[in-house]
Amino acid sequence: MRYVMRQRVLSLGQDYWVTDEAGNRVFLVDGKVLAFRRTFELKGARGEVYAVARKKVFALRDTMVVRVGGAHVASVRKKLFSPVRHSFTIAFASGEQWIAQGDLIEKNYVLEGPQGVVAQTSHKWFRIRDTYGVEVYHPDVPLALTIVVCIDELVASERARRERGA
Repeated sequence: MRYVMRQRVLSLGQDYWVTDEAGNRVFLVDGKVLAFRRTFELKGARGEVYAVARKKVFALRDTMVVRVGGAHVASVRKKLFSPVRHSFTIAFASGEQWIAQGDLIEKNYVLEGPQGVVAQTSHKWFRIRDTYGVEVYHPDVPLALTIVVCIDELVASERARRERGA
């Protein structure tokens, strides 16, 4: 199933809807304004919370932790060394690992797990500047979308840090 997301994710407190191909609001990315660290909830159309993601405060590399029902499910972090392409690793509490590789700044990347492609994102599918598409192949769509939002936030955070230092 293909979903449509905004390009820049978590400006302070920004909320936005993830829509399906028909334009129906399916998920709400609810950015938390008063949180000490970057936090968002992925909610369903009726307000049910599917997942909560928070940026780790103290970590060698930027990391976001995903919780579902209060339990730790996954950690998303940028690979330490990735000379050819941008890469992120997603380590699940179950021991499974996914990898996101591609042009993360342009939103054209593939998220892969042990069984193959989990999701694919593309800015090229849309002419609207602030949107990109996410094609999800994994049965747990909320989890896959939460991981995509985490990656987007980590990329935006890194870009902002570089701009401040330049």
